[in-house]
Amino acid sequence: MASQSKTLFEQFLAPLFSHLIDRDALVRLRDQIDWESAVAEFTNPQVVYPNYYKTSNFHGVENGYLSVDAALTYDPITQYVLPPGETWVRESLVKAIKGEPRRILDLGCGTGTTTRMLKRRFANAEVIGLDLSPQMLAMADYKARAADVAVTFRHGNAMATGLPAASFDVVCATLLFHETPPAVAKTILAEALRLLTPGGQVLVLDGNQRTLRATDWLSNIFEEPFIRDYSQGNVDAWLGYAGFEAVRTDEVFWLNQLSYARKPLPVVDREAAQGEGDRGAETLPLAQPA
Repeated sequence: MASQSKTLFEQFLAPLFSHLIDRDALVRLRDQIDWESAVAEFTNPQVVYPNYYKTSNFHGVENGYLSVDAALTYDPITQYVLPPGETWVRESLVKAIKGEPRRILDLGCGTGTTTRMLKRRFANAEVIGLDLSPQMLAMADYKARAADVAVTFRHGNAMATGLPAASFDVVCATLLFHETPPAVAKTILAEALRLLTPGGQVLVLDGNQRTLRATDWLSNIFEEPFIRDYSQGNVDAWLGYAGFEAVRTDEVFWLNQLSYARKPLPVVDREAAQGEGDRGAETLPLAQPA
């Protein structure tokens, strides 16, 4: 008698990726890194792993992101699941950042692809990538060094980073929230609010919740443990609940969305800014009807 049928991921995506991924290149990459020392370098013994993180097989990898296999295969897989192109999708976040931030924090940075793009765009900024997986951080650091991009990577929990309050102008998260329970995502946004300077920007790039709700077969294929919970949520509402203002979400192609907002200014600063605007309006001639 036939055994339990394979999942959609096992039937379709896994065989596809096995043909698309250069396994010999992965073996060579694996052998170029001293994983034992690299993982030890990034492991903060004070970091406590949440239960959901320890027990979930993200991307179908046993032990999830706490494994060398996950660090090696993340990039080769991700390049094929972000149409119309991974770089284009990630750049939507980078290009949405306003001004010239001095300090940027990339939460759940993974292998550091977005982190490096942030540093290239804002060369004068201090850019920090934070992740729960020392294995992913070891890969991120290897890639950054190979590309000669000066970023800092830290082992930490995005829900409680331990970083000083009001110390970043921009906090962002790419492809993180669909891999967390909604309660965790909300806690991360509360931490982002704490970390931002007044008027600072938060940006969240992830799966398009409306698309995921309308096409349940996508959730069946990708089989991420929390993707259905994520699809039923609303990042805009989560941002508002955390205390952000000027909340907005734009569709990025069909599969992704970019949500962004800002930390409110203190009441005194807000009133002063409003006063400056009012005085400026008094000195300007009224626009004439067209």
